[in-house]
Amino acid sequence: MSSITIPPRSGTAFKLSEGNCLTVVDPEGEQVSDLVAFNASDVREAISSGRSLDYASKLLLSTGDLIYSNRSNVMFEIVEDTVGRHDFLLTPCSKETFKIIYKDEHPHRGCFGNLAEALAPFGIEPDYIPVAFNCFMNVVIDSQTSAFTVQAPLSRSGDFIRFKAKMDLIVGLTACSALQSNNYAFKPINYRIDC
Repeated sequence: MSSITIPPRSGTAFKLSEGNCLTVVDPEGEQVSDLVAFNASDVREAISSGRSLDYASKLLLSTGDLIYSNRSNVMFEIVEDTVGRHDFLLTPCSKETFKIIYKDEHPHRGCFGNLAEALAPFGIEPDYIPVAFNCFMNVVIDSQTSAFTVQAPLSRSGDFIRFKAKMDLIVGLTACSALQSNNYAFKPINYRIDC
């Protein structure tokens, strides 16, 4: 399958069959992509940051690591990763994010709003949207104070992360809308279904 482009500050959703791979590509560099996934048979089952990080016993997931659901079932295996730095702590940016953090008086709806619109045709309500796996997002935690900062992604043009689906899924994917996450520029994200 050829690559599909997600335009800047937008999102999409699609079905991904068990055994297929999803490759998320940063075509220009320094662009985050929020990824969420749901069991195609029961959308109450979704990816879980808490379960995944707990079972891996680490904060940074990469090649060989598993992404679990809120029911402790494996949803994805990360099979290839050219960056090695992604975030699984922070929630998708939203209209409220831009009001609270950026003091924006006319806020964009953010990744949360884009995901909500894209996932609605699959019967997934906004309240079902979990913490996303933020591909290429670079969150740095100070070991002394526990304060964190969002820094420029380490991804360069053509870098990618590939996930193998371990069940039939509905996937939501964005080209992130938050300035700080993307080194103060908005760019597209590409993806393809392969394997």
